[in-house]
Amino acid sequence: MKEMTANSPTDASAAKPEKLRALFEGLYKKYNRKELIKPDPLQFVYRYSNPADMEIVGLLSACLAYGRVEQIQNDLNDLLGRMGSSPYEFALNFTNKDRASLEDFKHRFNTGNDISDLLTLLKDVLAEHGSIEKYFMLGFDPAHENTIFALMRFCDSLLDKHRMTHQGHRSKGLAFLLAGPSLGGAAKRLNLFLRWMVRSDDVDAGLWRSIDKSKLIVPVDVHIARLCRILGFHSHKNVSLKTAVEITRNFARISPDDPVKYDFALSRIGILEDCTGKRREQCNICELLPWCRNRKDW
Repeated sequence: MKEMTANSPTDASAAKPEKLRALFEGLYKKYNRKELIKPDPLQFVYRYSNPADMEIVGLLSACLAYGRVEQIQNDLNDLLGRMGSSPYEFALNFTNKDRASLEDFKHRFNTGNDISDLLTLLKDVLAEHGSIEKYFMLGFDPAHENTIFALMRFCDSLLDKHRMTHQGHRSKGLAFLLAGPSLGGAAKRLNLFLRWMVRSDDVDAGLWRSIDKSKLIVPVDVHIARLCRILGFHSHKNVSLKTAVEITRNFARISPDDPVKYDFALSRIGILEDCTGKRREQCNICELLPWCRNRKDW
């Protein structure tokens, strides 16, 4: 598959990158702080100090990062409680007894069997390669513009491994957990995992040292999609892989070495400030108000 590229930057984003850089830096200083991580599922990564545990928890937390915030937190608390003091050891030594212990687990569309299928795959990955990072790097080429091809290979190869041991059967639940870019979706949850693993600051863990952060794709959730549309970074009604790349390209014009730098800070406006994209009294003190005023629906 050819590398995904984006259209030219929109007029709004191309107008005054200096003003946008100043805006984003202000938001970064305001929101990109460890004490503001909750209720983000990234909080569960920091429950552990062993990088091997943190990597496993990061992938599981990102895969289950859909639905209501409270439900995500409750279900991750439940899952990690069942995995004991070391999620890495739990995955590395995963047995049928462990599968039985997860059988009644459920998070929205996913069941304990889906989690067990993923842990079975990770058991083989860890035994053969030592870490998720080393397995991911099998599909990564530094010459590529971004991590899309490597993420595609990562997800597709794991799903292929599962099918090979299940008479060609495709698990819908496992496919949902490993929703990569192959079908054109934005792969928000797995790009979120990569952000956590690759970037290093007060928020992101930076456990992986093999990938340059300039290669990352913005994990586009409903908040980022809305705010980036306000900023003129895209004009799509539906979020796709093309949308995510276009947004990333526009951020790269402002921060070429770290286009995903402002993702956490911008998402806090949606999550902590409860931004809905509709005019409210709180909007009067929001840093994005000058851009929102230009919207036709205000």
